[in-house]
Order: sequence, then structure tokens, then C-alpha cells
Amino acid sequence: MTTWKNYDELASAKKLEAVKKTDLTEVLSGDKGAERVRKYSVPMACGLKYNYAAKQVDDETLGVLSELAKEAELIAKFKDLYSGEVINTGEKRLVLHQLTRGQLGDKVVADGVDKREFYVAQQKKIAEFAEKVHSGAIANEKGEKFTTAVQIGIGGSDLGPRAMYIALENWARRNGCFKMEAKFISNVDPDDAAGVLESVDVEHSVFILVSKSGTTLETLTNEAFVKNALKTRGLDPSKHMIAVTSETSPLAKSSDYLQAFFMDDYIGGRYSSTSAVGGAVLSLAFGPDVFARFLDGAAAEDKTALNEDILQNPALLDALIGVYERNVLGCGTTAVLPYSQALSRFPAHLQQLDMESNGKSVNRFGEPVDYVTGPVIFGEPGTNGQHSFYQLLHQGTDIIPMQFIGFKDSQLGIDVDIQGSTSQKKLCANVAAQIMAFACGKSDENKNKNFKGNRPSSIIVGDSLTPEALGALLSHFENKVMFQGFVWNLNSFDQEGVQLGKVLAKKVLAHETDGALKAYSDMFEI
Repeated sequence: MTTWKNYDELASAKKLEAVKKTDLTEVLSGDKGAERVRKYSVPMACGLKYNYAAKQVDDETLGVLSELAKEAELIAKFKDLYSGEVINTGEKRLVLHQLTRGQLGDKVVADGVDKREFYVAQQKKIAEFAEKVHSGAIANEKGEKFTTAVQIGIGGSDLGPRAMYIALENWARRNGCFKMEAKFISNVDPDDAAGVLESVDVEHSVFILVSKSGTTLETLTNEAFVKNALKTRGLDPSKHMIAVTSETSPLAKSSDYLQAFFMDDYIGGRYSSTSAVGGAVLSLAFGPDVFARFLDGAAAEDKTALNEDILQNPALLDALIGVYERNVLGCGTTAVLPYSQALSRFPAHLQQLDMESNGKSVNRFGEPVDYVTGPVIFGEPGTNGQHSFYQLLHQGTDIIPMQFIGFKDSQLGIDVDIQGSTSQKKLCANVAAQIMAFACGKSDENKNKNFKGNRPSSIIVGDSLTPEALGALLSHFENKVMFQGFVWNLNSFDQEGVQLGKVLAKKVLAHETDGALKAYSDMFEI
């Protein structure tokens, strides 16, 4: 039986505050710096590794962080989660997204159903549907093949799947796995749906409506937009649309859809990329085999999160260092910086994953906490970010920890030699240089050119971004966020902060407003 305590009730948390802070300008200099880079590295699944040599930790800090992991029973709580305990206390639900890619423990039965079997059955159903679409067995009204898949969803129904699609699009083209282009409609702004519909061949498009409840206002509004576009072209919407929803939603057995694929309340939207939410669009775009490889990578990385030794558990170590930076060093923001254009939308997904999960000021029992919790997350691919916000990262008044992601090889394998090196080598040189520039800085009598250093960062490195590597990356960050929520005694699996604005928006549309809300509504002549 695990015990849930607030972070500030843990003896190891108090001990962590007394640890001497590591000076990166000292520990990364000379030969000892090279030794540290080699030592402070943890293997991940699928050929990735997590290197934290440029984080402000040393062996003493790591020892206390290990004590913190044990005192907070982090691995035991992870085992409770994947074994089917009610970890989502706000909504009194299980948390089972890991089950979509593998069985970490004994089987989990909920609502009289073996949940692993349920998720696998949905994956098989999606695979069969995708293969029929690719072969032309399922086609439009003229018997012509669908060429484009368009996902309609918002939040976790958009950000994760969109990021994963963009991450693998070029890889799939290079490796002969590209089946269909995918597009995404998320914003209730009509310009979003209209713009996407203008860019696709509607007659040859299959639309994926994603809403667990079947009642999401933005998604249903965009569905109506799409249906109207189909009808305007003389097309039957029911021949062009599928649904990803729960078995109890109004969409589940509707004749408005070619087919419905199911998820359940035990998978939160921001954790749903490995469920039918990501499975339908990724299987249509790249084929079921590529989606299966993506799941395999996530499953392999999940297993590393079981290791009791924090130095052999990359997600747990990353989480604990993040707690140290947030609660002891006072860093309120983290930058995610992938040096890979394929991961251009990955920071946006992690922004939702982290901030919607741990953006809480009450603990899992609804009691206020007296310590800071989740950081602000933002990011942009390198080297674009270098010419945007890196100035503040280098010389701003706030210290912002960074998480770099980089790969030795590009996805397409197309490159050119310029001034003695390739574009890919220039990209990799930039990330290596930035890590050291942030950590060690540079002294200069001209204060405008003086860099104090001690700007901490970590990096995840791999050979190339494959489906397996992408799955492992996703799992790493999901598990990192989970472990941090455990440390802070939060419920990382509800999102009540999203709901209030929705409720008020319905009041505005129903003209049930007064005071300032009415005045704001009148600005738009609603």
C-alpha cells in the first residue's frame, strides 16, 4: 500500500535544499568535462540515450534524488497505475494509456473487460479498415480510392497525432511507407476548417471525427462545417466519415459514419496518441505496420521506467532533475528544443502534456499545496530557435533549463557539402555548441558580450528519428510528467482548468450573460 504525501512533507525534499549547487563552468571544463559527459549518460530504448552532464547536479545531488524517489515510492506508484489502481482521483478513474502498447504487469480488468485485449482489438479493427482503404475495398461513392485523411479534433485529439504524423511523414516517404496525406482541423475558427478543405480533394478524403464524449463543442462544430462542405459538393457525408469515440457516446452506433473505433475514459486526451486517437490517422497515413513499430518503441521505453535505480531509469531521472530545478533552483520554465524539423510540433504536444497534467495548485485530495508545481513549457526546432528566443536563454534574467533532442542522421538522407561539412553536421555542431555555450558561457569586458554560463540543459540523442525512436521519445516524456506528478502529490490525469471557459462560452452563446462577461461578448456582437 503506497502512501501519498505532499512534496514538502518529504525529508529528502528538505535535504535536497541543502545540497551544494553544481557550477557547470567548473565541472565541464577540460578533461574532467569530457569524462563527465561520458559518465552522466543513461541508455534509453531504441538506440536513444539521455545525457544530463550539463545539468546542475553531481553525485551528491543524485544520491539525494535517489532517496527522494524511494521515499516518495515513485516506482511503486507507477506499478499501482499500470496495475489498475484508481490513480485519477478527481474523476475516480484508472489510468491505462501504457496498456495501449503493452502489458507491463498482470492483466487489468475494468467494466468486466480485459483492457489490454480491448485496446488490441481496436488496433486490429483499425488495421483492417486502413488496409481496405489502401486497397480500394473501402472507397468513395464512385469507387475511387481515398487519397487524404483529415482528422477533426482538438487538444489531445489533435496535438499528439499531428505531431506524430509530422514526425514520420518524411521518414515514410523515404522508406516507401507513405500511403495517404493527413491534414488536421482543430480550431473552431472557421478559417481553420475552410483552409484545410480548400487544400484537399474533398471527394477523395476520409474524415476522422475524434471525440471521446461525442459532445466536444469545437469538434462537433467543425464536423458540421465538413458535412456541409461534403453536401455542397453532392457527397454523402456518411460515406466519407469515421468516428473515434467511446462506446457510450452518441457517435458510437450512428449511421453517420462508415465505422467507429473506440477508446475509453481510462485514457486522457493528451495521453492518447498510442490509442485509436493516433492509431486511425497514423495507420491510414503510413500503414498499420508503421503504427505498430511506433507502439513497440513506446512499450520498450515504458519498461525502462520500471528500474528502481534512477541512474538506469531515464524518465525518472529526468523527472527528478526537473523537480530539483523547479523546487530548489527556482526555475519556472523549461524549453524543449528538438534539433530536427520533423519534431517541429513535438514541443506543442509536450506543452499540453506537461502543463495540462501538472498545472495544479491542489494535491490529489483537493488540498492546496504550499510549493510550486509544473513549469511553463515552450519550444521551437533548432536552429530556428537560435535566431528567435535564444538571446533570452543565454543572457536573460531568468534561468530556463533546456531539453535538447538531436539525431546523428537526417530522415531523408539528402544532404549537400557546403564549406567542408554537410547540412546535418552543421545542425549537430550547433546543438553541441549551444549546450556548452549555455553551460560555460564566456567572459568579456564588454558586458553586452559577457555570458555568465550555468544555464543547464540535457539532451536526448539518437541515430535517426524512426517510428520506434518516436515511440520511445513519447513514452519518455509521458513517464517523466507522471513521475513529477507523483512527487508533487498531484492528480496529473484530469484537467478541470479547461472546463470553466467552456461553460462560460455556452452562456455567451445562449445570451445568458451580464456584467463584464456581457460587455466582452458585446465587443463581438454575439
